[in-house]
Amino acid sequence: MARPGKRCGSPLGTRLDGRLIAFKDNICTRDLPTTCASKSLETFTSPFNATVVGQLEKAGAIVAGKTNLDEFGMGSHSIHSHFGPVKSARCGDAGHLSAGGSSGGSAVAVATDQCYSAIGTDTGGSVRLPAAFTGIVGFKPSYGLVSRWGVVAYANSLDTVGILAKRTSTVRDVFGVLNQHDPRDPTSLPPSSRSRIASKLDLSSRPVSPSLRIGVPLEYNICELAPSVRRAWYRSLEHMRQQGHTIHPVSLPMTKSALSAYYILAPAEASSNLAKYDGVRYGTQTVGRDSDEDKSESYLYAKTRGKGFGSEVKRRIMLGAFSLSADAIDNYFLQAQRIRRLVRHDFDAVFRAEHPLPASSTEQQSEQAGVDVLICPTAPSPPPSISDLTGTSGAKSPLDAYVNDVFTVPASLAGLPAISVPVSGRSNGEGHAEGDLAGIQVVGQYGDDELVLKVGELLEGYGI
Repeated sequence: MARPGKRCGSPLGTRLDGRLIAFKDNICTRDLPTTCASKSLETFTSPFNATVVGQLEKAGAIVAGKTNLDEFGMGSHSIHSHFGPVKSARCGDAGHLSAGGSSGGSAVAVATDQCYSAIGTDTGGSVRLPAAFTGIVGFKPSYGLVSRWGVVAYANSLDTVGILAKRTSTVRDVFGVLNQHDPRDPTSLPPSSRSRIASKLDLSSRPVSPSLRIGVPLEYNICELAPSVRRAWYRSLEHMRQQGHTIHPVSLPMTKSALSAYYILAPAEASSNLAKYDGVRYGTQTVGRDSDEDKSESYLYAKTRGKGFGSEVKRRIMLGAFSLSADAIDNYFLQAQRIRRLVRHDFDAVFRAEHPLPASSTEQQSEQAGVDVLICPTAPSPPPSISDLTGTSGAKSPLDAYVNDVFTVPASLAGLPAISVPVSGRSNGEGHAEGDLAGIQVVGQYGDDELVLKVGELLEGYGI
């Protein structure tokens, strides 16, 4: 973590008074650098605070520091950082395990008790995956409920500020402070839409009992699912059944295409967002305009970006630029947008609650009874070791890392609330070891964040 921030001047007696909150280093802070873990921003300090920083300061919280991440939030293991990889406190036979990405630094800060809570960003699972890999709670709210103003953009239509903590009750407290309309953020839901959500979902009277209908997505039961993760999933469902809730298999057929769509849409938006880092308007300038070097090496734009960005950021910029090109946009970007719409339709078809903000007046809700929430794994496998990810021999390819997002991406494409909670994969009486913990994900209908938090609380730490 970076150096601690100063104590904010919030009035005493607020809910978060004196609580230490760490912020992912792609969230702007006036008193601390905002580098996005990139060489291109290594000397940048923002002249203003992001809205979420200001909201928490007003609630009495203290900015504890900034946390490491994958450069510009692009990664699944927090190893693509200009400052070096994030190391989890958990270790395996081959050394330190992956902390997950891209909010790995925020997750480790919470897991090692350096702060009360940490704020990260979740584009395709970047809060939930680190939570699963470090054995804590990670919550991605419904898209638009928490302000993104002052958050360095990766993919605007997907980026969501998320919360990491050791307990769901802590997540709820922090979310209560951040869940406000921000007129400076064009994607922030206005008060009228928030009222409509509360009215349609009847949020004030949504108890966990009587019996909930729990959905189990059949497409998430893949053969690659690790045995420990499968056991934790089964135990979670059995625990809910014993509490009087009913279990129902559901189908989300577009799940198989969601990951491919995400890795077209997110890089496309990223290639556009990162175009401004040219050494003139933003970013660290690598070479002056009047360089005496060989002309082939002295172009300001090319050299600044070539040396300022890491390999993963370059890879995604190139992928995004290609998918937006005239020859490819119809076959890639527009097709991915159609898949995104179908992913949302899949979720709307299985949830009992109707989507409170339909995309169009022609959409109709499914006639089936539907389920209240979905319960599924957060990641298909336990965290790999950092040496396996970065070693010269046997290192995993970028494609292997992308597969870690297979269970988190669908909820991101649909903008749905989702929480990852740690659950033990061992039966009662068998004892417990850190490596047995798996992240189990609860996904709800858009705007049904409180129900997702309540169900997450029921599962949190079950069997530990």
